[in-house]
Amino acid sequence: MPRISAPTVVEHRAAQQRALLDAARTLLAETGRPPTFAALAERSGLARPSIYQYFRSADDLLRAMVEDVFPRWAATVARAMDDAGDDAGRVLAYARTNLELVAEGEHALATALASAGPAPAVAEGMRAMHGELLRPLIDTLRALEVPHPDRTAELVNAVVNTASRMLESGAPFDEVWSSVEELLAPFVARHGHGGAATS
Repeated sequence: MPRISAPTVVEHRAAQQRALLDAARTLLAETGRPPTFAALAERSGLARPSIYQYFRSADDLLRAMVEDVFPRWAATVARAMDDAGDDAGRVLAYARTNLELVAEGEHALATALASAGPAPAVAEGMRAMHGELLRPLIDTLRALEVPHPDRTAELVNAVVNTASRMLESGAPFDEVWSSVEELLAPFVARHGHGGAATS
């Protein structure tokens, strides 16, 4: 039995799985491909057979990575929106936080995961992430009494997606955000009450 490095076996397994997922994220970011168990074993220092105690197959590992990466992104955006001063500010917080995550490399990781992985393991997670990301934005637009909040949320998201591609092409964050803010600030000001821009 392997030496337990946590107070309980359950905590040890959770910590070990967290370390394996972090190693898998790093390998994916480096190579743009889902890691093999051999590469994961080498990076984590675990014997390859030990990895099968946590993930039954490569697809199982990929599914766990999807479930790890996407919800954390949505939670980060939701927290930033909750910290905004008003509903108008929440719309800008949505856009800016998504772009900050892109600038930090999270979007490239998610894109590599989506493009490299088998469709069944990734597609459901991608759909869930999209819905989870848009839900607080739609709710905010509804609170602002914007007509057709679902459609408007998709349009706001289209601006964010285009800006994301600019960032990934090497455009400076401040310049990209300035353009996004210039587009969105009049909209939120019209529907809110002086929604202050985040900076």
